[in-house]
Amino acid sequence: MKSNRAKVLHEVMAVPMLHHVLHAIAPLHPERTLVVVGHQQDAVEATLAGFEVDSVVQEQQRGTGDAVLAAERSLTGSDWTVLILCGDTPLIRPQTLGDMYTAHQESGAAVTLMTTILDNPTNYGRILHGADGKITAIIEEKDATTEQRAIREINAGIYLTDSRFLFQTLHQVGTDNSQGEVYLTDLISLAVADGRSVHGFTAPHPGDVLGVNSRIELAEAHRELQSRRNRDLMLQGVTMLSPETTFVSYEAVINADTVLHPGTQIRGATRIGRFCHIEPGVILDDCLLQDEVRIGAYSCLSDCKLETRAVIAPHTTLSGFKQSTP
Repeated sequence: MKSNRAKVLHEVMAVPMLHHVLHAIAPLHPERTLVVVGHQQDAVEATLAGFEVDSVVQEQQRGTGDAVLAAERSLTGSDWTVLILCGDTPLIRPQTLGDMYTAHQESGAAVTLMTTILDNPTNYGRILHGADGKITAIIEEKDATTEQRAIREINAGIYLTDSRFLFQTLHQVGTDNSQGEVYLTDLISLAVADGRSVHGFTAPHPGDVLGVNSRIELAEAHRELQSRRNRDLMLQGVTMLSPETTFVSYEAVINADTVLHPGTQIRGATRIGRFCHIEPGVILDDCLLQDEVRIGAYSCLSDCKLETRAVIAPHTTLSGFKQSTP
């Protein structure tokens, strides 16, 4: 990312990408959600207010397996089905996670691993299969042979397994690899060596499971989530003349038959009634608009309340303003 900011704090759709992962988990109604923190711990924990999560500390960043081991103490004393995700995958969908959980329950496997197929698998761990077609291991690219690097099926970094097997197995993982780290991916080969079954769940939309590792991918993630958000609003009856240039926050509410022109930004907890007309380049931040309000082009309003049929002239800048019907 070439940044002094922890990667999971970089914003997609105006919120840290970690929040998107937590929102994707929420519909599964987990009994507990743990966030493993280390680098910039205080800054990451400060963004978790409002989420029902607990943080656990990875004292030294010694790999993905070591990160999961940091949660062991918090999960002792009970048998848990553990879902493991990365904090830099903001495009993952709740439906995909739900389908994976169902597949895991039905398979009876010791571990279910999410995979996907990429035309260009560079930088991702490859999935290895035995002669019977079953998953045998994950090989990281830096440790892979030329032949293994040609494999297009990659590790999506999402796992389901039971807590006892998870932690007992991770304690057996060494650091004999090019990075000198505890690889979570070794969980798969150790499960196979122990005669345990490994189930592969293929994500239906490859782009949904990819991590954000650059500013380019950050922009691509923002574009995808903006597209999903705008598509949902249009299906609810909101007209967008240029959805690719229109931003609407997740907190905002826009009622049917309202028209948004190109370049509009609807920020914060803005509420917009029916039959409103928002002209090009308008920015609304934490505003309340009743029905049939018209906002002139390139206006910027913050914390404004506008009654039914109120009209705002183009190029207007207002903050904390209340206007009644003329």
